[in-house]
Amino acid sequence: MEFEVSYSLENEQQFWDELDDIVCTPCQSHEAIDNALRAYLSFTTNFKEEYLQSDYDIARCSYKLLESAIFTSNKDYVRRQIIYGLLQEDDAPTLHLIAAFLLFDGRSNDETFEMMRVEGVFPRLVELIQARQREQEPQLHRLLLELMYGMSRMQRLTWEDLSAVDDTFVLHLFQIIEQHSNDASDPYHYHVIRVLLVLNEQYLVASTVPPPPTTSPNPPRAPLTNRVIKALSTHGAHHKTFGENLILLLNRESETSLQLLILKLLYLLFQTPATAEYFYTNDLFVLLDVILRNLLDLPDDSDDHGGTTPVGALRHTYLRVLCPLLANSQIGRQGGGGGGGYKREETVKVLRSLARRQGAGWAHFRPLDGTTIRLAERCLRVPWLRAQEDAEINTNSNWGINGGGEGHGDGVVVVSPVEDDAAEEGEPVAAMSESQISTASEGQRELLARRMLGMSQSTGGSELSVAAVAAQTERPGVLTPSKAEGA
Repeated sequence: MEFEVSYSLENEQQFWDELDDIVCTPCQSHEAIDNALRAYLSFTTNFKEEYLQSDYDIARCSYKLLESAIFTSNKDYVRRQIIYGLLQEDDAPTLHLIAAFLLFDGRSNDETFEMMRVEGVFPRLVELIQARQREQEPQLHRLLLELMYGMSRMQRLTWEDLSAVDDTFVLHLFQIIEQHSNDASDPYHYHVIRVLLVLNEQYLVASTVPPPPTTSPNPPRAPLTNRVIKALSTHGAHHKTFGENLILLLNRESETSLQLLILKLLYLLFQTPATAEYFYTNDLFVLLDVILRNLLDLPDDSDDHGGTTPVGALRHTYLRVLCPLLANSQIGRQGGGGGGGYKREETVKVLRSLARRQGAGWAHFRPLDGTTIRLAERCLRVPWLRAQEDAEINTNSNWGINGGGEGHGDGVVVVSPVEDDAAEEGEPVAAMSESQISTASEGQRELLARRMLGMSQSTGGSELSVAAVAAQTERPGVLTPSKAEGA
């Protein structure tokens, strides 16, 4: 996109004045628009090192074009031409200006990201991110990551798009996180982490939505591998910083959509045997503290019916993550004096409150929906938490006190998470007593254990549980309400 006119500028004000003249050029035909766009890119890239050094300058330059009559009167045509530039250009300054324009436009107009997907931009972004040297072009690298996150966050990517992501690309992103960040505004590689989170969400959604029927004679497409989970399964020991930063971000994040993205990854990590103990034990302690605090901090939502509101959806997702964390990670073996798990009493107390148990000790919640109660009860059936309840029931029995809860002993009903999800759909619930469990074969006990831990599916959770987690979404920018705000 070279332009033949040359400019000689004496100061920054002349640069902005000349840019105004370019974007205000009357354009009555596509040829005139093409000439104006070439002039815009040629002029801005020629003087980028002098007058467009900061992120603010790049944004100001982009909005000059976004607010011009050239764009507002010809949005689809200009977008498509800019997208074609992204697909064809290799010059770093030109790519920088193009990526900035598409990012700022896409943040205000979902149509931009949709057009990028249709035109095949995602594989090109994978190529550019992997090929560009982050150390030499940090601003461009970050813009490309933000652009990938933006277009992946707002729509479902195609099989072809996700097939462009290979193990090398994902490991490249994890390796960036392990390195020291020279960006004071992003010390935790937040932009890289967000891309990994949204890729995981895309894989999760792809695993729960059946492919559309096709009359093509070609053989069916192979299932997509979740390369984020695969990387942590095979190389997790070398990428612990990612886990530390993930917990830190969940602790600080106030945007609902990003909390959900983090929780979706945590859900798969704890449901997958190879990654269930990925986190350092001390980090697990912090994570449990964060989840319990956030569950307590979510406000009562009297309009919540089955998780249809953002608060309800977030509460359900926290509980769906909490169960495999408690059941599958090492947290139940650590941190509690006398052989118990970390903060067992506090965890049981929170879950009893959510399950509306009598004697929970807190009148913290107004009546909650049935899904919240069911998910809290599921967590309370994790063996090392049940030990707490068993001990209390034995103590109460010695004093002649009625436990007032579920029965124990040979008549106890142990329901798997898979069966819980079936119950949510109105299907009959199967159960096994403890005596049946004790006489079951080793293979039967292993199968039951896997089902109780939500590990009967390839993802590690029941199809209904995985689908429920995958279905939770919220538009970017929506903040999570807090009880403290209403106090």
